Amino acid sequence: MSHFSVMLVPDAGQTKTYRLSRTKLRLLAAACLLFIGTSFAGAYALYTSFNVRKDLNLTLENLHQERQIFAHQKLAFETIFKAEQEKMNVYARTVGKMQARLARLDSLGKRLIQSSSISPTEFNFDVQPAFGGPRIPVESTVADLDLFGQLEQVESQISVLDTKLIAVNYLLQDGVEEKNARPHEWPTEGGWLSSHFGIRIDPFTAQKAMHRGVDIANRFGAAVLAGSRGVVVYAGKMKGYGYLVEIEHGYGFRTRYGHMSAVNVAVGDIVDANQMVGRVGSSGRSTGPHLHYEVRRNGQAINPANFIPKS
Repeated sequence: MSHFSVMLVPDAGQTKTYRLSRTKLRLLAAACLLFIGTSFAGAYALYTSFNVRKDLNLTLENLHQERQIFAHQKLAFETIFKAEQEKMNVYARTVGKMQARLARLDSLGKRLIQSSSISPTEFNFDVQPAFGGPRIPVESTVADLDLFGQLEQVESQISVLDTKLIAVNYLLQDGVEEKNARPHEWPTEGGWLSSHFGIRIDPFTAQKAMHRGVDIANRFGAAVLAGSRGVVVYAGKMKGYGYLVEIEHGYGFRTRYGHMSAVNVAVGDIVDANQMVGRVGSSGRSTGPHLHYEVRRNGQAINPANFIPKS
């Protein structure tokens, strides 16, 4: 068996000799190669691990950015959805108000027919208005198209009913003299003029604003009286006015009584001059107990001072 000698000669001291057989030398060489190979494999693994970690960090960063984008999109969609939902609620409330107005007008029309000599077959408020014409499709992506259709339908019905009531009122005027239709009574039991018709300083904004009536200061609960004979066409709350009564007197004359604490009449009631229609209050946009009194002709507000007795 062959041997190999390995001599270690130091700079100083005794020389050392190591004898290795061929087998041991091969094992030693294999161990060195294994060590070198393992070292290279470890280095490669570390390099690969570094790249994987780098890619993972990049992926996590991209994922974080995607989450932020998704969160912004979600917030935008929720905002749009909430706005559309609020819009739908507004439309629904509008339909409800229009239907209530339609019911009031319908009730008024029936009461007017009953109190007149007009034939019910000529003005039948129980019959569905007649509509016609070819159907023309309209392309639309609006989700609440059906609600728009309901609004248009109710508006159309109100328009038809308003036309009928105008005709009824016109025929009823044959038995009413214009001087009796003209408002001529003091509209409350007592009180005094606290604010006149026209441009004034608004008590809430301190800015100049148009005042379309007169204010009559009075004690809370004092009787509110009709300015002349007529038919009640509105009785209830109205924005800005609080509790309000509106009376149709004929020949284009209408009166309004606002900020009341109570309403004593209903739509369709026929009232005489000086008849109580409610009580003085401070409801709506008001600073204290008083009656806001308006006189309108053909829809235009005119100075009530021209229609009340001079004190």
